[in-house]
Amino acid sequence: MQIYLPIAEISVNALLILILGGGVGFLSGLFGVGGGFLMTPLLIFIGVPPAVAVGTQANQLVGASVSGVLAHWRRNNVDVKLGAVMLAGGAIGTGLGVWLFGLLQKLGHIDLVISLSYVLFLGTVSGLMLTESVRAIVKGRGSPVRSKLHHHTWLHGLPFKMRFPRSRLYISALLPALIGFVGGVLVAIMGIGGGFLLVPAMIYILGMPTALVAGTSLFQIIFTTGLAAFLQAVTNQTVDIVLALLLLVGAVIGAQFGTRAGAKLRGEQARALLAMMVLAVAVKLAVDLIVRPEDIYSITLPVLT
Repeated sequence: MQIYLPIAEISVNALLILILGGGVGFLSGLFGVGGGFLMTPLLIFIGVPPAVAVGTQANQLVGASVSGVLAHWRRNNVDVKLGAVMLAGGAIGTGLGVWLFGLLQKLGHIDLVISLSYVLFLGTVSGLMLTESVRAIVKGRGSPVRSKLHHHTWLHGLPFKMRFPRSRLYISALLPALIGFVGGVLVAIMGIGGGFLLVPAMIYILGMPTALVAGTSLFQIIFTTGLAAFLQAVTNQTVDIVLALLLLVGAVIGAQFGTRAGAKLRGEQARALLAMMVLAVAVKLAVDLIVRPEDIYSITLPVLT
């Protein structure tokens, strides 16, 4: 079942791509993340150029996120108002990120920047999440007393306060907008929805109820990834539509099963599993940056028309 990818300029096994899309879609529904933190490195591992993997991955994230949001919407687990504020910041971040991506691509540094970004961001965030989750699990076994999800800091004294009735929050609109802005930059540079960063930020900085975080995160990811995919295709020409369609089919199916499975996990258990997977991806990418490749040099010939 080999199929040729015109933009990536390689042949891949179509069944393998469908399985990868389904697996990442399952994780999207299970953890409330876009799944790009895993899919982009996996595409790189099977030979897809990093720039094409990032640009194309945004299309898959749209499908997986839509499928996941529909499932959460039926359970009334989406805060549309807060998601819209995050989206405003996300749109600005996405535009800036796509511009930086194009600049780095012209300079010839985009592949290295993508790999280093994954190692640094994923390694740091996964380590913090895993430490916190294990601590929460141990504390939960030893004492039934619940502690606060977040503590008030100077961030909660920022201006432009808004009420978000669904999440029962009264906070500065700058906080969700800034979180969305960071997510928008990440989707453009790294091909990820930013859920691995958005989810803990929404819990610990905004203080959102855990039940609403996954659906609201996916709601925002739909639009930022859609914008990123459009801008990448128009400005950088790094979107492979054949690869995107295969990933999309698998992702939509997998997200439905992931959402059902996610309802059976406690919040700290889900965060611990997510942290371990993110950490494993970061370690693999770090090893690939250090280990000497089989082919030290490569030559690319221009196509004459």
